[in-house]
Amino acid sequence: MCGRYSFVPKQDFAERFQVANQQLELLPRYNVAPTQTMPVITRNSPNRVEEMRWGLVPSWAKDASIGSRMINARAETVGEKPAFRRALAARRCLVPASGFYEWQRSPEGKVPHYISLRDDDTFAFAGLYEIWKNEAGDVLRTYTIITTTPNELMESIHNRMPVILRREDEGLWLDKEADIPALLSLLRPYPAERMDAYAVSRAVNSPANEGEALIEPDSAASPLQLSSD
Repeated sequence: MCGRYSFVPKQDFAERFQVANQQLELLPRYNVAPTQTMPVITRNSPNRVEEMRWGLVPSWAKDASIGSRMINARAETVGEKPAFRRALAARRCLVPASGFYEWQRSPEGKVPHYISLRDDDTFAFAGLYEIWKNEAGDVLRTYTIITTTPNELMESIHNRMPVILRREDEGLWLDKEADIPALLSLLRPYPAERMDAYAVSRAVNSPANEGEALIEPDSAASPLQLSSD
């Protein structure tokens, strides 16, 4: 799964994601957690950056509490599950990020690791979004992050990883005319050799903690042991 990530916007953010609106104030976040509101990129002639809450609430849901259980969608079933099927066809988004956290089991307990890309300080998860209204007509926009099987780096840490889109595939993911088989072909593990991972402080375990120190390597932790399978 993907249950925590970081987002540190750069000055070229609008150019990087080809967004037309720049009204939102994009602030660095080092410990993004479910149910928090974050920027996502949607295609709306042209791309737009919008604020949405993490945890997808399907349009047919009776109440918004279901969103806390839908922070991720599995790539293997995203085209079949009622909660995600329609969003896959019509409401796809990019979730900009700088890195993400995952916890590795060890004799000392779960050790948090920070994972980022070697060649890109800003990338995008494959996301879906929904628009939900309550009985009073209030609108809530929410998103979920798609996950897939782990690559060689991630499998030593966790059995799932978020889908990181290659930069050249981001346009296709947002393309309203793209067919489902083409979209599903993008939901694969990112190349392990283009990623880095290292242990960080357990301070990241609490969503209340924030700051750049959370992504600094934990010097007391053992080096990451990659799988030999």
